[in-house]
Amino acid sequence: MNETTDRIEKQIEIDAPVSRVWRAITDHQEFGEWFRVNLEGPFEVGEMTRGAITYPGYEHVTMEVIVEAIEPERRFAFWWRPYAVDPKVDYSNEPRTLVEFILDAVESGTLVRVTESGFDGIPAHRREEAFRMNDGGWAAQVVNVQNYVQDNL
Repeated sequence: MNETTDRIEKQIEIDAPVSRVWRAITDHQEFGEWFRVNLEGPFEVGEMTRGAITYPGYEHVTMEVIVEAIEPERRFAFWWRPYAVDPKVDYSNEPRTLVEFILDAVESGTLVRVTESGFDGIPAHRREEAFRMNDGGWAAQVVNVQNYVQDNL
């Protein structure tokens, strides 16, 4: 449940060790498998990585992220432009939102919390749709990473 329109929060428990979940989230090739993006290079703090989305219907979209933090087996964070999918629109002057993955060991394996914040900075004319689409997107992506990890232990 969201108490604000500025942040999306999702979580899921994955029946796998933190080290395995961490690798699925921070290795750019494994990330690409479950997220459905063909990233050109690894995640490095302060660097941008990009790649073509491979999800059907969004193949025209290039995902670009700037890595904010890699705190091994604990926190991975990046900046991106949410729901920037219209090829006729230049999103380069828009602010980015911050996506954070926080991992915690729990009895069943790993608790993954995903937070995306900063929607209040998105231009008003597209803020609601970006929030709605990413809210649904993260609901699906936490299941995708769970399935990916459990299928690839």
